[in-house]
Amino acid sequence: MSGCPFSKPAFPMPRQRPFVPPAEYRDFQQQPGPVKVQMWDGRDAWLFTRYHDVRAVLGDNRFSGDPHVSGFPSLSPARNAVLDLEPAFIRMDPPQHGHYRRMLTKEFMIKRVSELRPRIDSIFNRLIDELLEKGPPANLVEDLFLPLTSEVIAGLLDVPASDHGFFQEQSRLKVLLDVDPSIPKAASDRILAYLDRLITERAKDAENRTDLLSRLIVEQVRPGHLTHRELVIMAELLLMAGHETTANQMALGVFSFLTNPDQLRLLRENPSLLRNAVEEMLRFHTIVHYNAFRVATEDVEVAGQMIRKGEGVIALISGANHDATAFEQPDRFDITRKADHHVAFSYGIHQCLGQPLARVELQVVFATLFERMPSLRFAVPLEEIKGKGDHFVQGLEALPVTW
Repeated sequence: MSGCPFSKPAFPMPRQRPFVPPAEYRDFQQQPGPVKVQMWDGRDAWLFTRYHDVRAVLGDNRFSGDPHVSGFPSLSPARNAVLDLEPAFIRMDPPQHGHYRRMLTKEFMIKRVSELRPRIDSIFNRLIDELLEKGPPANLVEDLFLPLTSEVIAGLLDVPASDHGFFQEQSRLKVLLDVDPSIPKAASDRILAYLDRLITERAKDAENRTDLLSRLIVEQVRPGHLTHRELVIMAELLLMAGHETTANQMALGVFSFLTNPDQLRLLRENPSLLRNAVEEMLRFHTIVHYNAFRVATEDVEVAGQMIRKGEGVIALISGANHDATAFEQPDRFDITRKADHHVAFSYGIHQCLGQPLARVELQVVFATLFERMPSLRFAVPLEEIKGKGDHFVQGLEALPVTW
């Protein structure tokens, strides 16, 4: 049995250092089991921060990821507004979850994604060409990383290039946490309305097209495996997950290298460390830093603590990725460490479907960026670079650089 009966810390906890998890996580990891925390609405949840405990929760289907199940923890009113919308399959439980996920599995297999590498490389080099021609300074978030990830995922779905900016802005609004709930809800509504029109038009000649949406129309909607509305919701998920998270990871990766020049020197001297460096970036920053929320659908014992049916649970992947029992000196950015057992993409049936694409994009960026821009450095004092404190997805507000 664990958890202090006299006081419950409030979740989420503020960070003492912008890009390192709150110090409380380390304290919690010294406890024999989970810690009971209080959410904004006064309800309690069990917080797991240790690596093996987080994996145990995420690998157990007795914990539901459906936010409509009674007892599911609430992060903020704004987040509730998003979760109250029609659910994407990532927020469903078996067997519905598997039914929809299987429709996309082949599209994001490593072999299929590897075929995209030349195109991703070409897009990124073109964007760097444009940046170099324009000259310093630049904001790498707006000028390089969001354009890259937007163009890649929009290309898969064949979304017009002229609309990429629209999706970037709506995606940014949708992941805000400390705002009026109407703001993220309206952003989601605008994206869904756009995609509804796009898919309706696409269905007229889908058999003559090769993009992902057209394939899903032909292979899943027309045979009756997927409704039009379900495809609209699935497309929104792909657009959101396909650029917002990866672009933020790229920015934080650059930040880590520029603030750890010894690691940048290692990468330059040993290009074979690239894949390992990407895994360390994923571990170190854990972009979706408040995941993963669950609720027990029956009594379950984890780490010596009985979690009762209907009790909320937070299996904190950012805590797990900074657990010293799984990663030595976890708050140190070290591209030589073996980090590929991290849970940055979650764990179990809900682990990120698009992780092969994210890895390829990150590998392309960090194989190219410092080679083509060897004198890259911050354009402002370090303390002026701010993190996204009020976002569900961790990142930088901007990354001003010069060269």
